[in-house]
Parts: sequence; C-alpha cells; structure tokens
Amino acid sequence: MKVLIVEDDPLHRSYLNEAVRAALPECDLVLEAGDGTAGEKLARDHHFEWIVMDLQMSPRNGIEAARTIWRERPQTRILFWSNYADEANVRGIARIVPDNAAYGYVLKSASDERLSLALRSIFIEAQCVIDSEIRGMQQKSLGHLQGFSETEYEVLIDIALGLTDRIIARRRNLSLRSVQNRLQQIYEKLGVYERSEAGKEPRYNFRSRAVTEAMLRKLLNQVTLERAELDLQDWLRRHA
Repeated sequence: MKVLIVEDDPLHRSYLNEAVRAALPECDLVLEAGDGTAGEKLARDHHFEWIVMDLQMSPRNGIEAARTIWRERPQTRILFWSNYADEANVRGIARIVPDNAAYGYVLKSASDERLSLALRSIFIEAQCVIDSEIRGMQQKSLGHLQGFSETEYEVLIDIALGLTDRIIARRRNLSLRSVQNRLQQIYEKLGVYERSEAGKEPRYNFRSRAVTEAMLRKLLNQVTLERAELDLQDWLRRHA
C-alpha cells in the first residue's frame, strides 16, 4: 500500500507522514508533494490510489488537484485535510467527487484518534468520513431555508465575477427574468435588503454588498473564485 501526502506546510507534512504510518501499518511507501501541481504529477506517475490532500495551497489548490486526479483515476480515495469548514469548499468538493467514490473531509483541529479513524475508514474500508462541523455545513447547503440552490449559487458566483444580468442569463441558459428573480432571492437570503432602511435611499449597491456578505459568511473564497474565473474565460473563448 502506498500513500501520497499533498500539503504545502513542512510541519504538517511531517505530522501527516507519522500519522499515516501509525494508522496504516499496511502502508510501505509514503511520498510527499508540496502543492497541487506536484501532487498531480506524483499521483499520475506512481498511480496512487490513496491520497491525503490539503485544500489551501499555491499555485494549485487541493480542489483543482483532486479534480484532475479523479478525472484520470476516479477510483482514487482522497482524504481532504483542512483548516476550513466553509461552504465554498464543501460545494467545491461536492462538484468534483465521482459517483460512489470513497472520500473524507477532516479538519486539522481534529484529534489524532479522529484522523487515524478517518484514514482507516476511507483507505481500508472505503467509507466516507466527514467531520460533524462540515456535515452540518453540507446539510445547510442542501436543504436549509437560508441555504442556496445550485442555480442561485452559480448566479452569486457570476455577480462576483462582474457579469451583467444578460450575460448570466446566456451563460446559465436562463431567461433574464429568471436571473433577476434569483438575484432577489440572493439579496433576501444574505440580508442585503435588511441593511437598507425602508423609505430611504439604499446605503449599498445590492450587487456589491451581496458579494461582500457572501465572502464574510464564507460562501465564497479565493479558491472558488479562481476556479470560476478559469471556467469563465473558457466559456468566453467558446462563445466569442
């Protein structure tokens, strides 16, 4: 059994190396990569099927690296190990996980025992393991009254990218009215309207304020917007 660790912090890599060897005595090889690009190459060259992946790395983050690895080898089992439990990461991972894939998402604040259990559950027993804090975020995203539907979330990303209503409608195959309706729903769910006093001139540009609120609530982050910008440029080239 061989395990790949993809983590940009040397101390965290060292800790993970020890944790993997302690939790998985079956493992006879552990290799390390310092960013997503190096991780993709090692995964491809050595056909790794068991990977521990950090999320926040530069120049290539964990979600992008996992997307490429899963596209090439969908049976790969990946444990995401991160400081962050924000909705942007939860949605980002949900969009790339292959059907029936065994994966996990554990916070770096988790105990040694929790990490060990996650490693064995995912890599040996092919069970998905999600920290309770992250699972709560998933449930909110999927069904909470104040959660966002996938279409609303896409429109939120598009306004963060600076797109007009007409371009959003074209890109998402929606009518202009549908885009505007979703914008109203986004403003309501983010409490943008509540911040403007009734009967007075609005204090904010609703569009800009919605993006700010989304960033503050961790609905959006740098990783999400970097990926979205790449997707947008690809779409623009295809629809020039």
